[in-house]
Amino acid sequence: MDKFRMMFQFLQSNQESFMNGICGIMALASAQMYSAFEFSCPCMPEYNYTYGIGLLIVPPIWFFMLGFVLNNNVSVLAEEWHRPTGRRTKDPSILRYMFCSITQRSLIAPAVWVSVTLMDGKSFLCAFSVNLDLDKFGNYSFLKGMSETEKIKVLARIPCKDLFEHQEVRVAASRYIKCISQACGWMFLLMMTFTAFLIRAIRPCFTQAAFLKTKYWSHYIDIERKMFDETCKEHAKSFAKVCIHQYFEGISGEMRSFHQHCSSKDDSDDEEKHKKSDEEKLLGIRAQDDMNKVLWNWHTCKPALALKKDQMDGKKNGSLNGESNGTTNGFVKGHTHDVGKKEWAVYYSKV
Repeated sequence: MDKFRMMFQFLQSNQESFMNGICGIMALASAQMYSAFEFSCPCMPEYNYTYGIGLLIVPPIWFFMLGFVLNNNVSVLAEEWHRPTGRRTKDPSILRYMFCSITQRSLIAPAVWVSVTLMDGKSFLCAFSVNLDLDKFGNYSFLKGMSETEKIKVLARIPCKDLFEHQEVRVAASRYIKCISQACGWMFLLMMTFTAFLIRAIRPCFTQAAFLKTKYWSHYIDIERKMFDETCKEHAKSFAKVCIHQYFEGISGEMRSFHQHCSSKDDSDDEEKHKKSDEEKLLGIRAQDDMNKVLWNWHTCKPALALKKDQMDGKKNGSLNGESNGTTNGFVKGHTHDVGKKEWAVYYSKV
């Protein structure tokens, strides 16, 4: 269990590298899926074009959506987009940066699929075989006397070896269409590479400070969300420990006295330390309604990103405990359920 926890923490700390690895695996998977995929053209005029173009378009769309699903930053982007403004304004440039970053990673696997499909040429042959002019491919006398509908049916059978009798014409037509498909594939790769080059080359031409600002705050939003989740987990764990201890103390005081009598002095000291640490992790929030208000206010009114450097004196701290912190957590004048004001603390955003 500890190994899985260490692996999870490593993936969290290296999320960008992990997502790049996921994109690479998806790209290899797309190429492997195409090579393992059995291409079967229907060889019917009504379905050839739909099947060939569908094989070229539908799987890339699926890979693109899968890239969004596997990217954890999608939920961060959605939360940042829909959250109320509150005390913290929303910067559209940060949202655009996060969306562009997610989109770039999600486009890798679809680009690989389209490139492999065009290089192979089978889907292109299936889709456009009915548009061929067989005058260019030698003996086409077998088409004489046929109606236009019959000719289209014969041309639709070119991708199928078993259904087309004239193999020389079929091979010549297949090579012709595959050459066009491969040319389109190289043009697609050239276009994608040139676009990536332009993005890399043009980015430094704009204000670098603005780019660094959006990159910093996008990372901050992601890290803040992770740290908030970790803090909530620690608080929930400590809350459960203290609640269970208080339950057993109230129900069975004899059981607790028995354990204290049997345990050594060092064990009792360690137990006291653990109790104190659990009490500190509660951060003064000791009631279900109070925690619900804290979570609600975190969503509706996140704290402003402005840290205070100087330490406050006791009087100022006391007033903030009664008013500022009470207002932040949704309480009126620092009121809590059966908890004194001395147990409250002032919280600030850790940028």
